[in-house]
Formats: sequence, C-alpha cells, structure tokens
Amino acid sequence: MVSSIARNGIRGDAAPEAHGLDKVFAGGFISNSLVLPNNPLFGTDGIRGKVGELLSAPLALHIGFWTGIVLRTHASHSGPIILGQDSRNSSDMLAMALSAGLTAAGVDVWYLGLCPTPCVAYLTSMSNAIGGVMISASHNPPEDNGIKIFGANGTKLPQVLQGEIEAGVRGQISQTAATSTCGHHYSRPELVRDYGEALKQPLQADVNLQGMKIVLDLAWGAAVGLAPMIFTDMGAEVICLHHQADGDRINVKCGSTHLEILQKAVREHNAHIGFAFDGDADRVLAVDNTGRPVNGDYILYLWGRHLQQQQALPDNLIISTVMANLGFERAWKQIGGQLIRTAVGDQYVQAEMLRTGGMLGGEQSGHILCRHYGITGDGLLTALHLASLVKQTGEPLAELINQSFQTYPQLLRNVRVEDRTKRLSWQECEPLMGAIARGEAAMGDAGRILVRASGTEPVIRVMVEAEEATLTEYWTNELVSIVQQYFVG
Repeated sequence: MVSSIARNGIRGDAAPEAHGLDKVFAGGFISNSLVLPNNPLFGTDGIRGKVGELLSAPLALHIGFWTGIVLRTHASHSGPIILGQDSRNSSDMLAMALSAGLTAAGVDVWYLGLCPTPCVAYLTSMSNAIGGVMISASHNPPEDNGIKIFGANGTKLPQVLQGEIEAGVRGQISQTAATSTCGHHYSRPELVRDYGEALKQPLQADVNLQGMKIVLDLAWGAAVGLAPMIFTDMGAEVICLHHQADGDRINVKCGSTHLEILQKAVREHNAHIGFAFDGDADRVLAVDNTGRPVNGDYILYLWGRHLQQQQALPDNLIISTVMANLGFERAWKQIGGQLIRTAVGDQYVQAEMLRTGGMLGGEQSGHILCRHYGITGDGLLTALHLASLVKQTGEPLAELINQSFQTYPQLLRNVRVEDRTKRLSWQECEPLMGAIARGEAAMGDAGRILVRASGTEPVIRVMVEAEEATLTEYWTNELVSIVQQYFVG
C-alpha cells in the first residue's frame, strides 16, 4: 500500500521509490487512468479544448508531471518552472492540477497568478527557470481553456519535446520517471510588475505618452491589472473597457475579436488611439482616431518603416504569414522591403525570424514580434510602441494609415467541422481542390485563395482575396458551399 488511512487522515511516505512507484510510473500507470482522444493533444498553440471534455484536472495533473520530467531531463541547469494563467473560471483548477504534477516531478513552481502570456515567456527567459507554462485559450470563448508550454529561452516548446510530454501522458515512455524529491510551490505575483517595468524601460528615456488619450479594451482577461498601470505610468490618459477579471465574460463580444465597442468609445471620447487585447494579451488590434480598425498588417508596415528609417531592420525584412494582405506585401516591397510568408501561427513566424535573422514579424490577427524588445508575440509591448510611434511622428494614426497602403478586399469565412479527421483531410476532397484551382486560374495575379484547417478551433477557414470585391465574394461563397456539402454533417 502506498499509504493508509490513519486516525488523523491519510498518511504515507512522499518518496515513491519507497514503494516501488518508479516502476509504476515507468509502466505508464499515471497515464492509463485517463481517457484520451486518438488525435494529438498538442495543436498549433499548445493544448486547447473545452473544459470537461478534453481539459480536466486529471489530464492537467498528468501534463504537469510529464512536463516537469521532460523539461528537467533536457535542462542544462536546475531551476523552477514559471506558471501563469488568464481569468477563465477553469484556470484556477488547471493551475493547481498542473502545479501538483510539476511538483510531483520534483520541480519547483513559481506561480504568478493572473498575467499575460508574454509575461511568462519573458520571466522564463530572464531567470534561471527551465521552462514556463501558461493556462489560457487566448481569444477563445470562456468555456474553452488551454495549456501553452515554453522552453527555458522563453520560446514555444519545440514539437519534439511536446511529443515526449504527450508520449508520457499516453503511457508510452518506458524509462523510469519517478522522483524521490518533491518540488515546492511558491506564489510569486510580484514578478509580474518586473515584466511591466521591462516593457516601459526601452521607451521612457526617449518618449512619453503625455497628452494622449488612449482607450483600452481588456476583454475581461489577463491584462486587466497591468495594462492600465503601464499606460498611465507612461503619461497617457487612459479609458478602460472590460477591465475586471471575469471568467464568465472573457472575450465575449469584446477584445480583439469584437472591435465595435472600442470603435464607438474612441469616437465618443475623441481619443487618439484605442487598443483591443485578446484574453491572454499576446496579441492586439488597434483603432485609429476616427474609429477605423488597424490590423496586424498595418502595425507591421508602420513599425517596419520606422525601424527601416532607423536602419534597425536587417535586409528590410518582415516575416508574416499566408494571411498577410497583398496590398501590404506590395506596398512594403515598393519602399525596398522584403516579405517572407509562413504558415499561420506565431510559432512559425518566430521560427522563421530566428532562421533568417529577421527582427520584425507577426500576423494580421495582431500577434506581433519585435526581437529588439521581446522574444514572443506581445500585445502590451506592441501597443506601447505603436502609441509611441504616433506620439513621435506628431501625426494622427488615421493619417499614418492613409499614407501607407490600401488593402485588397479580403473575406474570411469559418465553417465548423467537428470531425477532426475530416477537417484535416480537406486536401483529399477533389471537388474542393478543383474549385480552388478554378478560382486561382480565374483571378490570376489579381487574387489568391487560402483554405486551411484551424489548429486552435474545430473549423475549416476559407479566405479569398482579390482586387475586386465581387470576385472575393463569389469565390468565397463557392468554396464555403462545397466545404459545407462535403464536410458538415
């Protein structure tokens, strides 16, 4: 028996080897008690799904344990794992389960509590931590949650190490994995302020935001405590929307996926700029002084041109994704820039930046990475630098946008496909592939088509972009109808 129920409760030795539990762990007992899906646990941005269906306390316990084992095995030094979370109702439960698994693996946990995802990445990279874990489903609705894992350098964990964690969870690792030493759980919320200070430090010597009125939509999420303080410290007059931690309402009709309330607030308050964050604040979209949305393509262009003028952009290179608008690409090339596209996902952008030496990259959706100042997509960092750029130029953001480029009409439709096997096999559908070929031939160089299975949601995304809006609408409707016919139901 591992332990027995004594007069004063359940007691037993903490060291698993005392009872031969190293053999039990090695044999996969810790995983065999779980009912796991046949599909891979890790998607394009960690593990994500509905709480109670995929994500549960037992699964988080197992993930924590095997994350601790894998990170500790591959670490070049000893150190803690940094753990943070967003405001979802399920995040506390998952945090405690993950911490239990991590400490069972013999790893200390520095628990930050509520914080943005980039805070975990930054603190991991700047400390002696061997990794970091963030609990969030980003822009997804409240009933979802997710687990993002970072390596010791603060970047997303490589797929090979994700595979090792998943193999452990599934009971496929045979080597001894038990440990005789339990880690400790430390509450370290004060470290979040260190991250905030690091965001301000590069800007404070040269620029402040005094005289600027800025509206922040915080989506009831991870940045509610930090973002208002940072912008106020930088001198701005700050107006906040959805600025309390609320797990029932995170991302609901607000934040970076719903700009309407922010647009209205910017106009009503006659603000200089507005920013909308997603639930974990690793991305941001802006609204200019007229209430017009400003997506990641425009942010990359403006920031890229600023760095280019300072001769701080090697090879005038920006890394973006297949979603980047053709208008942005052509305008950037006209001023001597070059653009490399990757698959959708900030980890792919980051990997290409590291491969090429690129210093600026990101996604249309608002994940922006600037290696001069950070190591991962960071909504707060991006917002601070865009606001500072507007202040330095002395021109309204709307005028800067007018001077940049015109986007091609781009239409994106999501078709919900619950069956993951069907969703991932869309390229095997001959009618769909034939329609894509016909559309590409019809538009030629004046447009493009992108169909892909989402890595974070159960949908197939259909995007069509063309010089003429009528072509965009026609081919989007054509492709969506085929996807619905062959993949839904």
